[in-house]
Amino acid sequence: MPEFETVIGLEVHVELLTNTKLFCGCSTAFGADPNTQVCPFCLGLPGGTLPKLNEKAVEYTIKAALALNCSIADEITFDRKNYFYADLPKGFQISQFFKPTGRDGYVEIHLNGHSKKIGIHQVHLEEDTGKLLHAGDDIISSSHSRVDFNRAGVPLIEIVTEPDIRSPEEARLFLQKLRSILRYIDVSDCKMEEGSMRCDANISIRPAGSKELKTKTELKNMNSFRAVYRGIEYEVQRQRSVVLEGKEVIPQTRHWDEAKGITKAMRSKLTSANYRCFPDPNLPPFKITAEWLKEIRKSIPELPDSRYVRFTGEYGLPPYDAEILTASRELADYYDAVLASYHEPKSVSNWIMSELLRLLNSTNTEITDCKIKPEDLGKLLQMIASGTISGKIAKSVFEEMFATGKNPEDIIKDKGLTQISDEDTISKIVEDVLANNPGSVEDYRKGKNKALGFLVGQVMKKTKGKANPQLANKLLKEKLDR
Repeated sequence: MPEFETVIGLEVHVELLTNTKLFCGCSTAFGADPNTQVCPFCLGLPGGTLPKLNEKAVEYTIKAALALNCSIADEITFDRKNYFYADLPKGFQISQFFKPTGRDGYVEIHLNGHSKKIGIHQVHLEEDTGKLLHAGDDIISSSHSRVDFNRAGVPLIEIVTEPDIRSPEEARLFLQKLRSILRYIDVSDCKMEEGSMRCDANISIRPAGSKELKTKTELKNMNSFRAVYRGIEYEVQRQRSVVLEGKEVIPQTRHWDEAKGITKAMRSKLTSANYRCFPDPNLPPFKITAEWLKEIRKSIPELPDSRYVRFTGEYGLPPYDAEILTASRELADYYDAVLASYHEPKSVSNWIMSELLRLLNSTNTEITDCKIKPEDLGKLLQMIASGTISGKIAKSVFEEMFATGKNPEDIIKDKGLTQISDEDTISKIVEDVLANNPGSVEDYRKGKNKALGFLVGQVMKKTKGKANPQLANKLLKEKLDR
């Protein structure tokens, strides 16, 4: 059977976090009643107002392009992309066809211990379309489709990759990294479930070793990382079957049916010529000055890749820990804040990744809503290190901190949880345990080392977990070995 190579390029649409639309003053707030955030311009009404460019959207586009390692144009223009569809009220979409904001960037992903750069062909700014509501949606009870134009005109950046992606897993990793970067720079919330980040995939296959690009299909309607993975995986297998049957892959736009787990043909794939793009006569060219570009560049925070290098290099964290901690800017900020009060990088990482993330996930809580202050987690870890409390007690204190937001000192004081580290006190308890468990003492002296663990457990039981376990172990061994 012939070997095939998969070739994938992504077109990712991301809504920007501006308060108003790209060319008018209508609100961009999510969740409003249908068609309540519209005006004559975004509805495309005859005699409507002229477009007025939202400069904050341009700033966010430049910021995103810089974060994606793109070169930035000195001047951008806006063009009309002409096509007719029910969600496009003007009959054209204002986009950047001839002079996009950013070109020739990349995003670096990590897979199986290796890194790979996925090229960014361009980043451009455009207005979003309306949203079609079909039968089966919550507000549609008949067999008709309706259109909500609240989304029409919302600022949208399109990020177009080079055809560098070779598998569904690479596509998923790219999207996760892209989402992380855009959230780091605070230009979008990238909530795929709300449609503020959407992905189309151009997919083709070719004989292994070939450099020729073959006929591609465009896969739409993927609104989760899982859908992107499954949709691409299915479409690759479908194209393989077509080719192995001796048939030609047809250039199509296809729909991903999440429920059935299949792709369906929607229409023939349009080419650039079909859109008949030309400069918008109402929007003059927009200059990007060197001074403004410098200001925007300075506003970009430390990005995931830089933080990853710092966490693995300066802090000595394993790559896995650094990958998890840097995926979210908020989580990375929290980690850095804990280190400011307790500078033991691996210990802090262990507690955040095992205890904190466990509780956040089980309660569906965002790190920004966590009640445990970073400095309080630092104090808790200091108290473990100093022997004030045991690791076991610390976990119960931590859970109460998570539930109430109280600091560890108050919880430990109120519940009398301070660890017993007085040698005389523990020595008396050890003698009592040995006297009451002669069988285990005899087992230990016969070489059964498990008996020591049992005896330590009895000391901890009698002290309700408050005895210093290292000291209890030491005193038991001393008395047993006499």
